[in-house]
Amino acid sequence: MTTAAFLTCLKEMNVRASDIMTTSIITASPDMSIRHAAGMMVFAGISGMPVVDASGKLLGMVTEGDLMRRAEIGTGVRQSSWWLELAASTTELASQYVKEHGRKVKDVMTTDVSTVTETCPVADIAELLDRRRIKRVPVMRDGKVVGVVSRANLIRALVTMAPDVSTEAESGDNAIREDVLAAMKDHPWALARENVTVENGTVHLWGPVVGSEEGNAIRVAAENVPGVRDVKTHFGLPPSAPSSR
Repeated sequence: MTTAAFLTCLKEMNVRASDIMTTSIITASPDMSIRHAAGMMVFAGISGMPVVDASGKLLGMVTEGDLMRRAEIGTGVRQSSWWLELAASTTELASQYVKEHGRKVKDVMTTDVSTVTETCPVADIAELLDRRRIKRVPVMRDGKVVGVVSRANLIRALVTMAPDVSTEAESGDNAIREDVLAAMKDHPWALARENVTVENGTVHLWGPVVGSEEGNAIRVAAENVPGVRDVKTHFGLPPSAPSSR
């Protein structure tokens, strides 16, 4: 499924952060050791967690990405040549050193953290994760973290909450054909009317040879029409050719 299709599906679901967020939150303290934080993530099966102070105030996030470059395991950034090191500012080099050698979570955590509220639509959260290239976002209430929404939560919501179009009331074959044609209408890859046939809820798509992406778009458009039981493609064959059904 493309990102656009995924976002469209989430928007149609009208689900909020509070509906899908993880509330059993595992957090780190800023003075926790890097080793301890890494162990918590490994044993909990998570790839990141909020960093909070004693009052519960959100200070940052520590993730696998923050722990990738470490001197003790030989993954520190290596300058490929002396002139690249000269080009880097003193501030950049100092920050890199702290990330690689720091002993506490506060030394490596990300402080520029995006957050959402409990009423935030999950489609907006998906767009945020995609735009910021992050895997999770804290959910806030009155300045405190009350949950976390991760990419896994979004995928789980799609599985458990999205309607299954295959269970929709079946329409007659003629109605299904019209709906398939309508679903493709105005798209540059749409098939001509004569290239779409329906038999007992199975859509047959005919026409000239098309690229894989165009073929997938045509198939997906048909699959999302309520009442469709199956979709069979016969690209490269005329509509009159016998099918393999």
